[in-house]
Amino acid sequence: MTTLMVQGTTSDAGKSTLVAALCRWLKRKGVAVAPFKPQNMALNSAVTADHGEIGRAQAVQAQACGIEPHTDMNPVLLKPNTDIGAQVIIHGRAVATMDAKTYHGYKRIAREAVLASHARLENQYDVVLVEGAGSPAEINLREGDIANMGFAEGVDCPVILVADIDRGGVFAHLVGTLELLSESEQARVAGFVINRFRGDIALLKPGLDWLEQRTGKPVLGVLPYVHDLHLEAEDAVDTRQAVKQGHVLKVVVPVFRRISNHTDFDPLRLHPQVELVFVRQGEPLPAADLIILPGSKSVRSDLAFLQAQGWDTAIRRHLRYGGKLLGICGGYQMLGMTVSDPLGLEGEPGTSVGLGWLDIHTTLAAEKQLCNVTGRFRLSGLPVSGYEIHAGVTEGVALEQPLIMLDDGRSDGVCSADGQVMGTYLHGLFESPEACITLLRWAGLEQVERVDYRALRERDLERLADLIEQHLDTARLKQLCGVPLCES
Repeated sequence: MTTLMVQGTTSDAGKSTLVAALCRWLKRKGVAVAPFKPQNMALNSAVTADHGEIGRAQAVQAQACGIEPHTDMNPVLLKPNTDIGAQVIIHGRAVATMDAKTYHGYKRIAREAVLASHARLENQYDVVLVEGAGSPAEINLREGDIANMGFAEGVDCPVILVADIDRGGVFAHLVGTLELLSESEQARVAGFVINRFRGDIALLKPGLDWLEQRTGKPVLGVLPYVHDLHLEAEDAVDTRQAVKQGHVLKVVVPVFRRISNHTDFDPLRLHPQVELVFVRQGEPLPAADLIILPGSKSVRSDLAFLQAQGWDTAIRRHLRYGGKLLGICGGYQMLGMTVSDPLGLEGEPGTSVGLGWLDIHTTLAAEKQLCNVTGRFRLSGLPVSGYEIHAGVTEGVALEQPLIMLDDGRSDGVCSADGQVMGTYLHGLFESPEACITLLRWAGLEQVERVDYRALRERDLERLADLIEQHLDTARLKQLCGVPLCES
């Protein structure tokens, strides 16, 4: 039983991708492997088999391992709902909302949850691949650390340090990070991986030789920049598009300050017949066939933000000219008459007047709805699947016209009488080919190409494993993971 940790010199250095790649590489070799992230701060989350909530990156890594996501894979999840506060989720369940100072004092309890989850995974799997958070060299976060070297020291595991050369300054990042670690932490760094390299590797060789001589640490390999590799982002909004062809449907998504689960739109980014546009603060909403209001971790605050941008006026004009409007989770709640937060779960207690396009009223409740679901669209009868992560309880006359009939006997969402406006609590709608076709046809695309997003994700996980074989020191990786060197 072995634990190996991947830490990065910066956020978005490639930690999530490298862990996913190593997970699939080990799975290919018949190794029972599981992903683990002690502490994650992200608004993109997934529902697990044990009905909890973890970061989406760990759910994708679980797929790379060929196993179901479990709350032990990400025992501490922080979901920011203000600039200074976040909802704290332990073992998949929200326990409190805390500011940074309060959470710092809570870390001792969080650490116990982290170590308990790690111990359970070690007992079940041959290898546990751990992803760090941000950078281990954040001096102000070192005390009580459970996300990076504090965890590695606690369980006594080796660490791979990854850096993104595409940002520039890769040698400074690696050497500087190493210099800011304690002697014991430096000793457990087993080597470096350089990520996203473009060009002739021979031109990089002198730098690699210098790095190894300067630090005494081996470079385990250099991963190339792969332009069309798409894995779900842990937090940053991915705006890359697939090549478009023929008649293209234009879809616009306003980016809220607390946008959540924007990975819902990855299948649209990658669809050859959809032009997906993310609109940010200060930008007007362009003309579109479909506007989608995404999820939000702070619904009333983001509703006020939407109105302050003038986007509500643009949406009203969009509907007047026959455009379609879809709300997902928090966006669905905004489409109603009121959104109430009597307990102050997402900010100050109170009630906000909604956009008024659906006759529903939502009240935020302390207990979240967390489940994976399947069902069928009420009008077409075609299948749909997704997952629910929401604290809102929605009531109202419009619910008499549900969008989806769920297999568990419940209904979900609303379709307006004129068919222009829809709302749903289901995340992941567009991952199902049939559901994606249904919604794109509703939005105005007559002939829709069938795209299997889950198959695309599986393809890219296999490509990542190929990169490990081609570009990294697999003999050394096998040693670090406890895999016999005679293994093929």
